[in-house]
Order: sequence, then structure tokens, then C-alpha cells
Amino acid sequence: MRGAKTSPRRVGRIPACSSFILIIGTIALLATVAGAPGAEPAGAQTRAVRARQPDTEARAHIAAMAAHHLCAGVFVVGRVHERSPEEVLAMDIRRFPGFNWQDDFDYRVDMQDRSATVWGPGVEPPQRARYHGDQGCTILPRGVDRVFFEPLDVVSSLPDAATQRWPLGDLGARASFSEVDDAALQQALDWAMAQREQNTRALVIIYRGKVIGERYAEGFTKDTPQISWSQGKSITAALVGVLAQQGEITLEEPAPIAEWQGPRDPRRHIRVMDLMRMSSGLDFANYGLAQTDSWSASNEHFRVYFDAVNVFEHATNQPAGIEPNTEFRYRNSDPLTLGRIVREKVEARGESYLAFPQRALFDRIGARNFVLETDAWGNFIMTGYDFGSAWDWARFGLLRLRDGVFEGDRVLAEGWVDFVRTPAPGDPRRGYGGLFWLNRGGAMDRVPEDAFWPSGFMGQQTVVIPSRDMVVVRLGPSPGGSGRYMNETIGRVLEAVRAATR
Repeated sequence: MRGAKTSPRRVGRIPACSSFILIIGTIALLATVAGAPGAEPAGAQTRAVRARQPDTEARAHIAAMAAHHLCAGVFVVGRVHERSPEEVLAMDIRRFPGFNWQDDFDYRVDMQDRSATVWGPGVEPPQRARYHGDQGCTILPRGVDRVFFEPLDVVSSLPDAATQRWPLGDLGARASFSEVDDAALQQALDWAMAQREQNTRALVIIYRGKVIGERYAEGFTKDTPQISWSQGKSITAALVGVLAQQGEITLEEPAPIAEWQGPRDPRRHIRVMDLMRMSSGLDFANYGLAQTDSWSASNEHFRVYFDAVNVFEHATNQPAGIEPNTEFRYRNSDPLTLGRIVREKVEARGESYLAFPQRALFDRIGARNFVLETDAWGNFIMTGYDFGSAWDWARFGLLRLRDGVFEGDRVLAEGWVDFVRTPAPGDPRRGYGGLFWLNRGGAMDRVPEDAFWPSGFMGQQTVVIPSRDMVVVRLGPSPGGSGRYMNETIGRVLEAVRAATR
């Protein structure tokens, strides 16, 4: 292992320092953390799990996820913001106690091979992730040196953003309005960035279609792709909405999964809308981080982030658990099943699946910096392994704010936005819609009830507030408390917009 060609600064051993416990992010995936503002990780339970020595299976999975994060931090984020592996480890991984990095792990980032490898006692073979350009970083199956698909360069068809008017480009993006108290707004943004424990790296405020305020951590910009975790579920929702607009799919139809169509298979009754609402009823275990087997293959919800599985087969080859549309349960099975439907629909028309998100969605809203990562079979893992920049998420929010129409182009089916922001029948708290979180149940008391947002682990959010004609984007790995933080931040911003009109 140590003989591979490697940049001299890219090899290292993590010091056994108890004050630095790994991890860039146990990934968008605790059902409690993965979305709802105010929901916090069970810290005491997490610490209890960390107190026991991981077994061989767990250590391999921990190493695999760490290899992915090192790879993505260096090569994906590095498209705009270059950092050394040591910086990625210190800034994105070691400072967070969720992913259980082991002090006896070694790591290497190979700049020529564009890969990251993590190994240690009992981790055989070493765990490796490789960068594949516009498909980002992929954890390689054990004993395999290549992915099972042909990576594709996906270049935006748009002109240079600096030459095109906002929102399709960057020209004229910023504006001031008489009803905005600029001093109060700057104070609100200053306050948000001063909460350093939140580790905010990008904060953007869109009002009346324009950027009225923004802040970035050192080295990060409006164009830096940052890991967005479960915000990617809303991208899946958008791609389904695009296909609905094209007449390829309807919410009411049974999910077109061939394996579910047997006459006695209860899964044949699962509709597309049930998957959109995370109410399919599939038996898909989500252990969070609070159980001793959280890092095992039996943790089906999390497994897609640390085990090199075919994520679409993993999601759809699950039995029925409960009746569809009766209970909202945060499970990756549902958006991944929708992802398989998207792939099959697109490829049936002879189109490129890997290029479809850029061509059918991102190019149409001016987004140039999204990187959607895949498994080794070329399936998008848009439940957590997705990267987007602050301004591109702002554009994504504007698409929802404008009812699925962008600069006169109907991107999403008519009524699609109303569907995603309508509470799922199986959620008595009225906090979840169609792969979007909702404020109908009052999750954020300083924010209007009509707000809705995609939300990802560690505080990634794009909050759409129709009644205030506003979008708020926040990116960066928060260690906790992000729900309260966002509630206060948005509340202060809204006060600044009100203040000049009182």
C-alpha cells in the first residue's frame, strides 16, 4: 500500500488524540437528523455506541465512509476550493464525533489515481473510494479496482455564468429594496456567522428573486460545491416532476417496479405518491446511530453510505412492511426507488441517465455546480451523496418559489410544488410533504407556516417562504443545534425585511 505513487503531502496517519474524533458526517441519515429542523442527534446514545470497540465489519464500514469523505473533500469540493487531505480531515471529519474514526487507521489520498484509501488492523482489504469526475467519488466494492459503468463528462450547455443575466447567470444577481433595512440585515448575517460552533460555510438570502445578502467562510464561495446530504432527495423529487411534466409518470399510478407486480405481491399497491411521501411501507431498517449494530449491513437505511452496494437493488428488493400511505417513515428506500424509476424511464427513451439531471433540470435553472455521486453501478445516491453550491441551491429554491416555472419555462408539472408542500397523510405532525419538510406543524416558530424546505444532515437547508417571496440557503457541517440556529437566523432576516415598512 505504501508504495503507490502519491503526492508527498497526501499521506498521513491520524494522531491518537482523544480530542479529535473523526468524521465528516455520519450522513444525512439519522431519521431524526436527516431532515426536521430542531431534531437533534441522540448525543448520549451516540457516545454510548462509540464507547464499545467496533467489530471487524463495523471497522470496515467506518473506513469505507471515511475514504469516501476524504475523496470527496479533496476532489469534489476541490473543484472550486482546494484543500489538502490533512485539511479535509481536520475541517470536515475529525472534529465531528459521529462517524467513529479509529485512532489506528491510516489513510492515503493518491492525486494521480484520484482516490482515497483507508486501512487499519482488521480492515482487509483496505477501503477505497475513487473520483470519477462529474459522477464524484464512489466507494469501490472490496477487491474491485473499477466501477461497473462508463463515467461521463457532463458539461453544462449554458454559457459562462458571468456573461448571462440572473437567475440563469450571475449578472445582476444582487439588488437592494426600499423595504429592506440593510443595516439590520447585515447584523442578522453577522450574527449567523458569529455562531462559529455552527460552522456555516455559506448563507444566502434571496428576496423578490434577487440576492440581498450572503456570507461565506474563508475559502468558500457562492460556487463551491458542498455536500448537501439529504437535500438531494428534493432533486429526485424534481426529476420525477420533470418526467411528470413530460407525461412519463403520474403520482397516482402504481410504482412501475417489475419485481413488485406479482398478483400476490402487496408492493404492487405502492404508488408513486406513496414513495414521494416516504409512506411506501417497505420494511427497510433505519437504526440511526444509537444501536450497537448501526455500522452493520442490517442498518439498511445507512448502508448505502458505507457499503458498496447497488443502491437501487438494495432499495427495491425489500419486502412490504405496513400498508402504503398509512405512516410516514424516514427511509432511504423510497427516494432510491424513485431514482430507479427515473433511470428506467430515461434509458427507455434512449437518453443518457447520467446527463439527465443536468440537461432536464440544472441547465434550465442556471445551475452549473451540482455533482451527483453514484454507486459503482452508476446509480445516483441522491439521498446524501450530492454536492451543490449556495447559488445553485438558491436557484433550486426559486424554482419552487415560482411554482415550478423558471424564466417562463415550466420545468415541473403543474401542481407539483403544491403536492410537495402538502402534508403527507401518514404524518400526524404535518411536518413532511413530498420529499420536502414543512413548517405546517410549527417546527420553526419564527418562520411563516407556509415555509417548506429540503433538509440534509448537519444543517443543510434551502428554505422556501412563499408568503415572504424569500429563499434562504445555508450550507456547512453543523455539529448540532442547526434547527434552532436556522429558526433564529431566518427570524432575524425576516425582521430586517419588515423593519423598513413599519
